[in-house]
Amino acid sequence: MSLRSVDNESTATPADADATSKFLHRVVDVGLDFKHQPDIFRTRLQPERVRDLLVFELPRESRPLDAVLESFERTILPLCKNEASPRFLGFGDTGDDPASLAGGLLALFTQQNLINQSFDSPSATFVEIAVLRWLRDLLGYGNPPVADIRTVWDVGGVITHGGTTSNATAMMLAREHKAPETMHGGVRNPEQFGVIVPRGIGHYSIKSALNWVGVGDQAIEVDTHGFRYDLAALERALRRHHGQIMAVIAYAGDSRTQTVEHLRQVHDVVRAADPRIWLHVDACWGLVAAFSDQLRHQLDGITEFDSVTVDPHKVMAVPYSLSALLVRQPSSLRAVSSYSDLIMQEDYAFGQVTPFIGTKGWLSLKLWMMMLTHGRDGLAALAEQRVSKARRFAALLDEHPQLLRLHDPDLAAVAFVYLPTGIRPEPPVSEHQIERINAVNQRIHERTLAEGTWFLHQFSLPDDHAFLRAGATLYPLRFMANNPRTTEAHMAEVLDYVAKLGGDLEGDIQ
Repeated sequence: MSLRSVDNESTATPADADATSKFLHRVVDVGLDFKHQPDIFRTRLQPERVRDLLVFELPRESRPLDAVLESFERTILPLCKNEASPRFLGFGDTGDDPASLAGGLLALFTQQNLINQSFDSPSATFVEIAVLRWLRDLLGYGNPPVADIRTVWDVGGVITHGGTTSNATAMMLAREHKAPETMHGGVRNPEQFGVIVPRGIGHYSIKSALNWVGVGDQAIEVDTHGFRYDLAALERALRRHHGQIMAVIAYAGDSRTQTVEHLRQVHDVVRAADPRIWLHVDACWGLVAAFSDQLRHQLDGITEFDSVTVDPHKVMAVPYSLSALLVRQPSSLRAVSSYSDLIMQEDYAFGQVTPFIGTKGWLSLKLWMMMLTHGRDGLAALAEQRVSKARRFAALLDEHPQLLRLHDPDLAAVAFVYLPTGIRPEPPVSEHQIERINAVNQRIHERTLAEGTWFLHQFSLPDDHAFLRAGATLYPLRFMANNPRTTEAHMAEVLDYVAKLGGDLEGDIQ
């Protein structure tokens, strides 16, 4: 049967509904087949070939739905990356939790808009409130009794599309805390809005957010040791810039090695220097530690920070996109609220407390379904399995004489480098040898991407443990243990693959 688009003026008949149901069942089958495929890619093409294949003018004539789906299956889907492949080892989550997939589909069908409550999202608003309370509770933030939730300013958090938006909102809160009413009067003295970040491991979203909220390039980088703040250097920076700091950023799982900061120590140093400074934790990766009694100690002190960003789409197998900003004092969100007669001035309208976002779909439903399905015990098992897998990968890596691990894994990430023949991890390695190590590892990554059989991430990373040369910038490969389909056999195989590639490529680099 050939399904055609329903005319805007027509009314769907039962026959139309039956045909649509069959078509959408087929769509679900296509999606599941894609996720269950063993390969990351079915086809690899150069960007220009993909461009020439897929960028074309809009046809004048309409087409049947099934023909459009067939075109998608034939031309687009084979070129998409499949993060659920057991060989995809390089980034965040797989996005294939069945409950969260169901929640995502139901959110599409129900078409709720979380900007208003009374007519746009009568029940969805309260599902979102429940999810935010669950996240707060996992981290240790207190929640008021349900009967005391009378407005969105009693909830203590907002759902956003990603960690970048959550972090940007946190920087708005820090700015308003430093200089109230700047949101309305504008920034008058940018130098008073400095933000301290750890050197070399910070996420780009903080520096971008400072530009977006109008304070400019006010990031102050402080030295680290072992991918955590050098506390003495932090204390010196606070003294040097006294009165000019609006926020200090700490990472509960940085975006490179996922090392968890000593949060309580950072809190104590900052509060001793200036109790007015806004403290923010980026826990987009570290949220996973909150699930388990075995891991929660890593987050000691997090509830003393003024705001926390978490990304369920990174650590909970929830499809893109879903982040949350949580605040210690729920009423602090009033400082960045928006008011318009297009956003109903009603107690439960989330549109009042979501900067940068107006219309917002029911993002939280997929997380609500995932968390209810797993429960606390299931979330704990998920976290512990991932950390255990990362540690097992680290042990397998250490058995390879030409592979060097660059840190002990706190969470689910393991960064490592291939060492060309003749280079031993006996610091200080010469600058020329560092250049050769980086060149070989960058070539390994390029070849891996081109072949498409495995996926490992790559980025710049300071040699913060001085395994090779203190102060050197390295370009390691990174394994992520978030994929439940990845077995120990896969881990051993990818390490053999990297070692062989390195051996094949190192001769081309002097």
